Amino acid sequence: MTDLSVFPVTKKWPARHPEWLQLYSLPTPNGVKVSIMLEESELPYEPHLVDFDRNDQGSPEFRSLNPYGKIPAIIDPAGPGAEPLPLFESGAILIYLQVGGVGPMFGQVGFFHKFAGRDYEDKRPRDRYVAEAQRLLRVLDARLAARNWLMGDAYTIADMAVFPWVRNLVGFYGAGDLVGIGDFPYVNRALAAFVARPAVARGLTIPRR
Repeated sequence: MTDLSVFPVTKKWPARHPEWLQLYSLPTPNGVKVSIMLEESELPYEPHLVDFDRNDQGSPEFRSLNPYGKIPAIIDPAGPGAEPLPLFESGAILIYLQVGGVGPMFGQVGFFHKFAGRDYEDKRPRDRYVAEAQRLLRVLDARLAARNWLMGDAYTIADMAVFPWVRNLVGFYGAGDLVGIGDFPYVNRALAAFVARPAVARGLTIPRR
C-alpha cells in the first residue's frame, strides 16, 4: 500500500485510495482544467475539495503542498522513480498528466518483463503494470481513432512525449505481445508515422553511442 503520510496535506484530507492520484481542487476555471483532463484520460484519482469559504487554501496543510495557496494541486503516488510526486499550477499539472502516465507505467512493464523484475516469482506486480499499460494504450487508441495525432491533425509536442515510450515498450522492452499491441491499430498507425519522420529518425540516434 502506498504511504502518503509524509505529506501533511493528507492529515487534513486523508487518502482513502493512496494508490490513486490525489487531486486537491475546487471547480473554478483553473481547477476544472485538471479534473477534465483526469476524466478524459480515465486515470484513477481521488478528489479532495479545497473549500475557499473555509479558507482551506490558506491552511498550513494545503500550503505545505502549494506555498502559494492556489488550487489545483496533486500528489501522484507513482511519480518518477515510483516515488510520490507533489505538483501544483494547472499548466504544469496538465503537461505532467499528458506524459506522466505513459512513462512510469511503460517503464515498470520494462522492469518486470526485461530487467531484474522478471526474476520475481510473484507475477502480480508485472500483471498490474501490464494492465495499466493496456489501459493507457486503450486511451491513446480511442483518441487516435478520429485524428492523425494525439492533439488533432497536427503533430505536436504531445506526440514527441508519448511515442518514444510506445516505441520503447514494443521494441527495446520487447513487451508488444505481453500488452497485446496488435489490439491497438490506431496506436500502431501513429507509431509508424512517428518513426518515419526524418527528424525522429535523426533524433533517435542522438547522442551517438
